[in-house]
Order: sequence, then C-alpha cells, then structure tokens
Amino acid sequence: MVVTGGTRGVGVGIVRAFAAAGAHVVACARRPPETPLPGVDFTLCDLRDPPAVRALFDELPRLDVLVNNAGGAPYRPLADADAERHAKVIELNLLTPLTASLAARAHLARTRGCVVMIGSVSGTRPSPGTAAYGAAKAGLENLARSMAVEWAPDIRVNTLVVGPVRTELSHLHYGDEEGIAAVGRTIPLGRMAAPADVGAAAVFLASDAAAYISGASLLVHGGGERPAFLAAATVNKEKAEGR
Repeated sequence: MVVTGGTRGVGVGIVRAFAAAGAHVVACARRPPETPLPGVDFTLCDLRDPPAVRALFDELPRLDVLVNNAGGAPYRPLADADAERHAKVIELNLLTPLTASLAARAHLARTRGCVVMIGSVSGTRPSPGTAAYGAAKAGLENLARSMAVEWAPDIRVNTLVVGPVRTELSHLHYGDEEGIAAVGRTIPLGRMAAPADVGAAAVFLASDAAAYISGASLLVHGGGERPAFLAAATVNKEKAEGR
C-alpha cells in the first residue's frame, strides 16, 4: 500500500496503523521522515509533479491500497493572498489526489483494491481562514463519490471526513496547550483525534470488513461540533431557573 504525505502528522498515524496490520507500506512525501519508521519504505516524490508520480507507481510490483493523505494549508484569509497562492492550496489538496489515483488505477484494478481519501470537516462547513482548503476538500469528497461509480466494481473509493487532529503541528492552528485543550472541549468526545484514530479508520475502510462500502464518507470527528446557537439560547437557562 502507498500513503501519500506519510512522514508526519496524520500520515504517520496511518502508516503505523497499516504496518501494525501487516501491510507492506510505502510512504511518499517531498521530505524523508525525521525518524525512520520501522517496517516502512520511504520514497521521495513531489506529488505536484505528474510524471514523477506516474514513475513512482510504475515501479511498484503490486498495489492494493492507496491512501491520499498529503495536503494541508496555513491560516490565510482570502483577501490576504492572491488567486495564485490559493490555487496552489487547491492543487495540493484536490489535484494531487486525482493525479495519484489515476497513476495507481491499473494496479488497483488488477488487485481489486481501494482508495481512501483523507477529507476534512472543513469541506462540509464554512472554513474561514482556510477557504481554499475547505473548497478543495469539498471537491475531494465529490471526486471520491464519482470515482467510486466510474471505477466500480474493480476499485472501491471512500473518504474519511476528519475533524481536528492533534499532531506536532497543532500549535500552528490552535496555539499553545491551553488553546489546544480549549478546542478539544468543543468536541463532544472531549478531545481532538489522535493520528492513530484516523489510521484505525483507514485500515477499516481498506479491510474486508468494508468490502461492500464504496462511495461513502465516514465521519471521524468525535461527534462534530456543538451547535453555537445552544450557547446563546435562553430556554434551558429559564427552565433551570424555574421560569
């Protein structure tokens, strides 16, 4: 199996989960991992370079699972950057998964394999500060559904719709420990996801237990977000006060 962006953050959680399940894992990224991951092969590849991506998959003897995990974006309000900068975010988060999936298609058809897209709740709700990223993730989820229909019955395609995940880069989005804890308290399960949580869900979608699941979006967000209007509404306060 191949995991794009498999050298840090969520990618490491996915790689470790598949390695623990006994898979032969190839992690590809633009930079090698700071610490080699036991039992995992690393391949240097810029996923924005289609010929390099095709060469990577052409060299594989077999492929059963592709996890399109590479992506991300810095906090950047729309008006603070030009269209070209936002286009690069869309390229990384939408076009590179398409590029990798097309390059992997022949392998996956032979093995009746599957593709797992790593989506985001940013693609299902407003995403201020990361609007281009949210738009790309919305497109990714739709791409996966269309791909699941076009490539059936040989290849299954599903999406993990992931909420906030605590990684080594969480401080860039959420601030210090107090900020990270505060974000965790907004989630019904009381914490952000760990990379291992996403990895376990990816292993499930790739397994025989999910053999009849395709074109689906699996929410991995700890219950989502408590609706903001509940904090503003007065009806429950009035009941508690006996009014």
